[in-house]
Amino acid sequence: MPLPLVRPGGDATASVPPPSGYDAPMTDLDATTPGVELALADWRRRVATLYSDVRFLYRDDPVAAWHRWREERASLYREHPSSPVPAAERGTFQPLHWGYDQRFAFEAALIPEPQPDPEAAPGPSLALPNSGPEALSIRRIGSIELPLPGGPARLAAFWMAGYVGGLFVPFRDATNGTETYGAGRYLIDAAKSADLGGDPERGTIVCDFNFSYQPSCAFDPKWACPLAPPENRLAAPIRAGERIA
Repeated sequence: MPLPLVRPGGDATASVPPPSGYDAPMTDLDATTPGVELALADWRRRVATLYSDVRFLYRDDPVAAWHRWREERASLYREHPSSPVPAAERGTFQPLHWGYDQRFAFEAALIPEPQPDPEAAPGPSLALPNSGPEALSIRRIGSIELPLPGGPARLAAFWMAGYVGGLFVPFRDATNGTETYGAGRYLIDAAKSADLGGDPERGTIVCDFNFSYQPSCAFDPKWACPLAPPENRLAAPIRAGERIA
């Protein structure tokens, strides 16, 4: 099923086929626990495989891709030793979601940040709020405009600094604190393989809120998670993706 291509200005143009990766714990490894590194490595492999499968399915059937995503996430939450869900709660844990809603699925053009003056002094580095003690260094690479059901909205897109790097789009909305985690959800977190794809030649990113999910710290405060900055707080409710109530 093709997605509406959203260009700068928020208008959905003629549909185009989408071009042809789940959150992992973001805390320091416990060196006293044997095998914890291998368990985390396995978690990341399974998440990467999941998103590879999802991107393949998504090209022809986003709903089938969404069902695959939900099923594997539920399995990882309940069964994997690196699950962010506390061990005592995993056996009966069942993640909640709204039904798939095509109105929250887009292929959106990235509006790049203006190029800095090469002769100007470098500006201060950016830091996202974090549920843990340290802020994470990031670079704002642009923004995406989305014609959401509640009205057009813009979200900033970031690139995570550090060795891994990756595209990162967190957001908050009017469901936070009641229907979803109070500090928001993730739309894209490519460093954790949570990325539905895009087309670099057209400068687009697949933005499907039906695949948005809670950060690890929503399940247990021991996890440290980067959170959405003020500019990514949407006034309208986004009733798509993962929820808690």
